[in-house]
Amino acid sequence: MEESRIRERITELNKQLKQYAKEYYELDQPTVTDQEYDQLYHELVQLETANPNFITEDSVTQQVGGKILEGFEKVRHEHVMLSLGNAFNKEDLLAFDQRVKKLTDRQISYICELKIDGLAISLTYENGRFIQGATRGDGTVGENITENLKMVKSIPKRLSQPYTVEVRGECYMPKDSFLKLNMAREESGENVFANPRNAAAGSLRQLDTRVVAKRNLSSFIYSVAVFGELTAISQSEVLTELKELGFNINQEAEVCHSMEEVWTFIQKFQELRNTLPYEIDGIVVKVNEFAAQEDIGFTVKAPRWAIAYKFPAEESETKLLDIEWTVGRTGVVTPTAIMEPVRLAGTTVARASLHNADLIQEKDIRLNDYVMVHKAGDIIPEVTRSIPSKRADDSQPYEVPTRCPVCDSELVHLAEEVALRCINPMCPAQLKEGVIHFASRNAMNIDGMGPKVIEQLFDRELIHDVADLYLLTEEQLLTMDKIKEKAAGNLLAGIEQSKENSLEKLLFGLGIRHVGAKAAQLIAERFGTMDKIMAASVEELTDIDSLGTVIAESLVTYFEKEEARQLVEELEDAGVNMTYQGLSSAQIASVESDFQGKTVVLTGSLTTYKRNEAKKVIESLGGKVTGSVSKKTDLVIAGEEAGSKLVKAQELGVTVWTEDQMVEAFERGGHDEKS
Repeated sequence: MEESRIRERITELNKQLKQYAKEYYELDQPTVTDQEYDQLYHELVQLETANPNFITEDSVTQQVGGKILEGFEKVRHEHVMLSLGNAFNKEDLLAFDQRVKKLTDRQISYICELKIDGLAISLTYENGRFIQGATRGDGTVGENITENLKMVKSIPKRLSQPYTVEVRGECYMPKDSFLKLNMAREESGENVFANPRNAAAGSLRQLDTRVVAKRNLSSFIYSVAVFGELTAISQSEVLTELKELGFNINQEAEVCHSMEEVWTFIQKFQELRNTLPYEIDGIVVKVNEFAAQEDIGFTVKAPRWAIAYKFPAEESETKLLDIEWTVGRTGVVTPTAIMEPVRLAGTTVARASLHNADLIQEKDIRLNDYVMVHKAGDIIPEVTRSIPSKRADDSQPYEVPTRCPVCDSELVHLAEEVALRCINPMCPAQLKEGVIHFASRNAMNIDGMGPKVIEQLFDRELIHDVADLYLLTEEQLLTMDKIKEKAAGNLLAGIEQSKENSLEKLLFGLGIRHVGAKAAQLIAERFGTMDKIMAASVEELTDIDSLGTVIAESLVTYFEKEEARQLVEELEDAGVNMTYQGLSSAQIASVESDFQGKTVVLTGSLTTYKRNEAKKVIESLGGKVTGSVSKKTDLVIAGEEAGSKLVKAQELGVTVWTEDQMVEAFERGGHDEKS
């Protein structure tokens, strides 16, 4: 390639990569995959290596990270937060191994760690107290996000020792949290996050710390910038010391004594990555001994003693056959791609999310296009882009529907929403989804009343809304497919039992926009009866701690509708309880019990109580039930076939009870054993 063309290509690559970096680091809206970015970056490195006279100071190869956003205080890192060089195959790793061994005479071992796909963070502790948290930023200057990081439960506010240290790690969003967040955003007509990394970054850039707290972020800490009183002489020892101080450490790290062992580790986790509860995009390989690291040194951008092996992108090509539109409980109309089946991340998929109409038009996705599909966060199959070069000559832009696919009402774009929405309150699809929600476990918890049963009830016009559930008869149920006398009796018993639920279950079950289970609990506890809730003003509602104006306005707007009040009246006439039956927060705090103020984990199969019932009793006795065992857990209750949580509790020395001990404690606290 002639010199002018090389210089031109280097300039072009720099411009492209800077734009992609801005989209990734600042906007949290990448338009290319990591693999595409890495390929372009690798090309730039090769061109600059062969032509060093063309390297400029502002080249992306000479910079560490993104830019600083306005709205956060700037923090200068005392020790620069470097990035890592990349490897894409075994040959790259062998070349790295050779470079390392040329730079030191010491015996080398490597430590392999999972490359967590999150946001790099730096945490500073003074005398054991957390005083500052920052993003990487450009590597030299980051953003002060201390208050947001205080909302991340896995980041200790105080260390187990009064040490002064600065540590580095990754803040990430677990896959299940990512899935729930995107489902909620899609339901409310908001843009969804492309992957857990973007969701974590977007969450940590929130100016309202309450939003951050709700996002259920977590962290892994993996290195030390300022050692203070720490004495480790290797990376493996650092991880042990960090764990002892109270940091969350990824347990999958492994010391390897050859590149063959490193390669075996990489292949193992390339297979296992889809089974992990968090997203990884590769493996970080580091020289384990600090003395050897010091011999080997750094480049301007990265340590020479470490490299990141990047997994190939989990992406497949297939053909888009059709786009199916479905109507959700709140009227949001969502497109789903129907495709030729394709193997992706270990499973065969034939359907993938297209999220919303705007995205289809922005990406110019058309019927019969060949498209690329990947799994967002290794969870949800989604179409990332079409391949116009394979498009037929007579292809036409896709026409987004203007009418509801179920009730034929006109679809609307509400202000500041990306979603199309059907605003017909009598739309059968919305009513059906509303009943499914009403009967669900966290709402009225009607045993046996699943989506397939509800589908039949609507198809046979036996019900039209949730109130009709309480008018069903055995004769009507016996006309349905696969419903015999016993099943009909169980369904009617479940419906009857649901009448006794406390008010918060009903309030959540009504499916009022923005009113989740926690908000329903707070509102029901404060007002006590449905009549008082329906009469409450926005000001009275926002007087409740942690209840914002969005929830309050949504609730008031809902009960201003005549049909909503009529529905509540029909439910009351059917005998559904309209009062709060739980204890108040003050009453719970005053209870004397074995669970008061304790963090409890339930594991294994319980026989006397259902898991959800046991949780409710523990909470009524002043305890807090969580899903995972940690050093902060006070008590683990182990039922039959208890597994990894029991093992971890035993390793940490956490108190373990049998189910019988739990029942005895319930009785001491004033709760009778279930019959």
